[in-house]
Amino acid sequence: MFSRMKYFFVACLVIMLSGCGGASMMFRGDAMHSGRSDSSGIDELDKLKWKYSLPDKSYSSPIAVDNRVYLGGKDGNLYALDASDGAILWKFRTGGNIEVAVAVEGDTVYVASWDGNLYAVNANNGSTIWNFRTKGQIYSAPTVHDGIVYFGSEDQHLYAVDADSGAEVWSFKTKGGIPTSPAVKGKYAYVSSLDGFMYAINTRSGQEQWKFRVGGRIYSSPALDDEKLYFGSDNKRLYALNQKTGQEVWNKKTAGRVYSSPAINGDSIIFGSGDSYIYALNKETGKRIWEYKTAGAVLSSPTIASDITYIGSHDTHLYAISESGKLLWKYRASDKILAAPVAYSGMIMFSSINGELFAVQ
Repeated sequence: MFSRMKYFFVACLVIMLSGCGGASMMFRGDAMHSGRSDSSGIDELDKLKWKYSLPDKSYSSPIAVDNRVYLGGKDGNLYALDASDGAILWKFRTGGNIEVAVAVEGDTVYVASWDGNLYAVNANNGSTIWNFRTKGQIYSAPTVHDGIVYFGSEDQHLYAVDADSGAEVWSFKTKGGIPTSPAVKGKYAYVSSLDGFMYAINTRSGQEQWKFRVGGRIYSSPALDDEKLYFGSDNKRLYALNQKTGQEVWNKKTAGRVYSSPAINGDSIIFGSGDSYIYALNKETGKRIWEYKTAGAVLSSPTIASDITYIGSHDTHLYAISESGKLLWKYRASDKILAAPVAYSGMIMFSSINGELFAVQ
């Protein structure tokens, strides 16, 4: 079994954004895992609008779309809440923890569970549409692209299944469990495995295009721009690779393990580190633009809205950081924040590991 202290990041990671147009939302906001939201950010904190408490812990990240917020719990339930007031609409029960973000496409919610199943659930009432069973627990947040759902499993496979029917299109075997969420662009899906490699897989054939080995394990899901992919490793580095060849462009060493999945904002790549810092690097060169120190490890993944970075810390605070690296505001939660926040409808939503979901404005 994977260690929770290494997987919740991904799960958390897990999340995110809203306002990208239409009823489509997933981990890191889109299939390329940009970490950007088209919803407006808030540069001044006014108040807590609502709070919802799950009956158990939550390592998952919220997804907000179509006036609903979805959050998975350690109790095995997916909770669907009204985004305007936090009232529960329905819940869906699985046979294991739900510790990664869901993906939403149209009226379907795709839910990964520790029971080894990927579920397709009706977004309106929480009823089951189909389920696809793997041979291991699922800690990989699903990504939906062009009618295919991509996700990894502890059984060491990357799966591509039909979004409508749940039928397997192909699977690709690695030599380790897959805790990260695939990023997809064009004809390639990019995903890492606990065998220490980042892979590029042809989305049509399921065949390997290239693989890149790092000197550590990868719990950070990749983010894609036009030419490169970016991801962190527990060897304390953030990497930039060429998407076509898998060749390293640069890497930046921090003083802590990098479980945070990076976000792209213009010329910057932004991420957190176990050394308690939030970093912004030039995405072409890897040179530091700014850094901001919190009072705890930053294992959360950043969400960018209105050029403001929102990210949580082990110090129990959610931080809002300006484009120049200055603190705009921070909000203290009741426990550590490992999940990525959500920007939605004039609110910032985020969860803490004790199962509380906050909406501030």
